[in-house]
Amino acid sequence: MNALHEEMKDYGFTILGFPSNQFGKQEPGENHEILATLKHVRPGNGFVPNFLLFQRGDVNGDTEQGVYTFLKFLPSFENPTNRLFWEPLKINDIKWNFEKFLVGPDGKPVMRWFPRVPVSEVREDILKYFRLGSIPFQWSKFLY
Repeated sequence: MNALHEEMKDYGFTILGFPSNQFGKQEPGENHEILATLKHVRPGNGFVPNFLLFQRGDVNGDTEQGVYTFLKFLPSFENPTNRLFWEPLKINDIKWNFEKFLVGPDGKPVMRWFPRVPVSEVREDILKYFRLGSIPFQWSKFLY
C-alpha cells in the first residue's frame, strides 16, 4: 500500500487506513501501540505506513464507524467460524482485514475490493478510473 500511495499521490489520491480488532482479534493493542506493532511485528521489517492511519475502531456491527455505515448496505449472514467479533452480522459487512474501497473526489463510493485481490489489480482499476475520469460503481471485485 505504501508503494501505491507514493505512486498515486500526485493525482491527489490518498490511502486512509482504519485498523480494527474485529477480525480474529488481530489488532488487540491500544491506539498508541499500532505503529510499533506494524513496524516490528506484522508486517514487521521496519514497515511504517506513509499514509494516514486512523485510530482503531469498529468497521461492522452496532458500533461501526460512520464511514463504513456509508460505504456498505444490508441483509444478514452467519458467523460459521466464530472469528468475527461484532453484532449484528450483515451480508455486506467488511469480511476481513484489508478490504479496500475507492471513493471518488465527490465522496461517492466507486469500487470495493475483497481483501485477497492483489494490490496490482487495485492499482490497475484506480488507473483506469483516472484515465476514464470516472467509472460506474462496481461491486464485482468484492464477490468471492
